[in-house]
Amino acid sequence: MDWTGRTALVTGGAGFIGSHLVELLVAAGAKVTVLDTFATGSRANLTAVQDAITLRELDIRELDWAEYLTAHPAEFIFHLAANAYVPPSVTAPAADYELNFATTFRLLEALRVLSWPGRLVFASSAAVYGNSVRVPISEADPTVPISPYGVGKLAAERYLAVFAELYDLNLASVRFFSAFGPRQRKQVVFDLLAKLDRDHRRIFIHGDGTQVRDFLYVEDAARSAMIVAANAPLRGEAYNVGAGREYTIDQLAKSLCGITGLDPELDYSGSNRPGDPERLVVDITRLQAIGYQPLVDFDLGLTRTVAWYSSLTGATWQ
Repeated sequence: MDWTGRTALVTGGAGFIGSHLVELLVAAGAKVTVLDTFATGSRANLTAVQDAITLRELDIRELDWAEYLTAHPAEFIFHLAANAYVPPSVTAPAADYELNFATTFRLLEALRVLSWPGRLVFASSAAVYGNSVRVPISEADPTVPISPYGVGKLAAERYLAVFAELYDLNLASVRFFSAFGPRQRKQVVFDLLAKLDRDHRRIFIHGDGTQVRDFLYVEDAARSAMIVAANAPLRGEAYNVGAGREYTIDQLAKSLCGITGLDPELDYSGSNRPGDPERLVVDITRLQAIGYQPLVDFDLGLTRTVAWYSSLTGATWQ
């Protein structure tokens, strides 16, 4: 799809995946507006495109969506504004409900009232599956979330599906799995780099190293949302988003050691933390059918992430 001159609104566009999506949209020629509170996102994430976008510091929890979209029409909406992690939803479920589900419902209700003709992609999560019953996980597998975060994402997905059917809106969800890359300051890749930075001789790792993940580079995650927006039927369906490749935590740790040139002792605990699955493997057949293929190799993605981490922290690997 040619995005030249197309208008796109990205909520949460200063965040981890959101900022990469904004960069891809700008590079493709779109006219992009970003809404963000900067509670977790950062203006610095948008430095490369700051002169090419419209950036509005707004809290969507307080936004009158019908009024806003009437004054600022958009052909595409990428709804990424959210609490993006499970633990905060456990400690503060009411806040997670408001930010992840209630705001999404209010946006959908405004689209219904406006009979909005555009196309919306909602950022969901692998958390909707809970403890998966089999691998690889497909969209047809049971969705039994085990956290308030997962429940909120699944509820929003269900509303998308119903609103698409009842009100003829163009809506779809993307379920991100194990995304990593520059600008992410949490999760396993960042945590391992921080450990290597603190101690070049030894790093402690939960589990025994055999846990399997499908590591998705952030640019491929962002690109998937564009592909869904452009090519999918958008009748309320959901798409798993992964790289289609399996790596163990041991492979990840050794790859990072190779890139940094370090040779620390890898000290495994021998047992997983409660709730950590042994294998998180993703079936991306549905997404591939509409034109998606991951473009960034695992090691290249890690190399870019190490370079970003070094520039962020001043870390040296000597």
